[in-house]
Amino acid sequence: MDVRVVFIGTPEFAGKVLDALVGEKYNVVAVVSQPDKPVGRKREIVKTPVHARADEYGIPVLQPERLRDGIEDILAYRPDLIVTCAYGQFVPTRLLDAPAYGSLNIHPSLLPKYRGGAPVHRAVWAGDKETGVCLMEMVKAMDAGRVYDRRIVPIDPDDTTETLNLRLEEASAELIREALPKYLRGELAGEVQDEDKVVLARNIAPDEEQVSFTEGDIHEIYNHIRALIDFPVAYGILDGKRVKFYACRIREEEVREAPGTVLGFRDHAMEIACRGGVLRVLELQAEGKKRMPADAFGNGAGRAWTGRRFD
Repeated sequence: MDVRVVFIGTPEFAGKVLDALVGEKYNVVAVVSQPDKPVGRKREIVKTPVHARADEYGIPVLQPERLRDGIEDILAYRPDLIVTCAYGQFVPTRLLDAPAYGSLNIHPSLLPKYRGGAPVHRAVWAGDKETGVCLMEMVKAMDAGRVYDRRIVPIDPDDTTETLNLRLEEASAELIREALPKYLRGELAGEVQDEDKVVLARNIAPDEEQVSFTEGDIHEIYNHIRALIDFPVAYGILDGKRVKFYACRIREEEVREAPGTVLGFRDHAMEIACRGGVLRVLELQAEGKKRMPADAFGNGAGRAWTGRRFD
């Protein structure tokens, strides 16, 4: 079946979906991605992961600032099917309704739970035991279309958003391989979402990045930190300066010191007192310094931190 596909997506996760479409020999006639942005001190323009992949595959790339301004250019490729994943803008209804086979989205949650821009972060932060990916109908309302198929993915106790995304990428590729052909043959009727069970997964706001050691117990703090790895990265405030937490583990035990107190550096970790246990930070970045293993930091500036307390 020679279906002309336009793929719309931006980050690495979406890049894996594009890989699957190309690998399954779909006729991807064009790719749409968010505009490339300057990165680093030199402000060099870096292609989005989807743009970079499309270039490797020799697929034309469109990058309108606003998708509604690029509708005519996209429709010029005469798509029979539009597939989207993590694009970052709403797709106009006129574009959604144009292809003969409609428009589909790969969404990394078990809808209707976690509609929105940060479903993986929110699942990890909530301490959920499982999540997944859905092949769903694109409609005007956010992530509200019929679900044609899904794959369940367990969330391990020490998963971060980064590690969980790797397995969700694999599950997304599986949907492309196994479910998309069935959809195109008309074999998937789709399941209407239960609006009473909708949970929104809003993007992580800047004020959500700070960890408060006085407000949560050890598990709540741990879930908060691992949910923001590898982006945008949670931090604590010590002596008025930020300390980012890049890797951590926990040890459950009774702790007499006040929550947020630095207990010291041992066994390759900075240990911080919490309600119900100890947070063991294995990798960190103090404000104004490079990211480094905790034991290396503890041999330097960290020696003065023992006994100090995070806000």
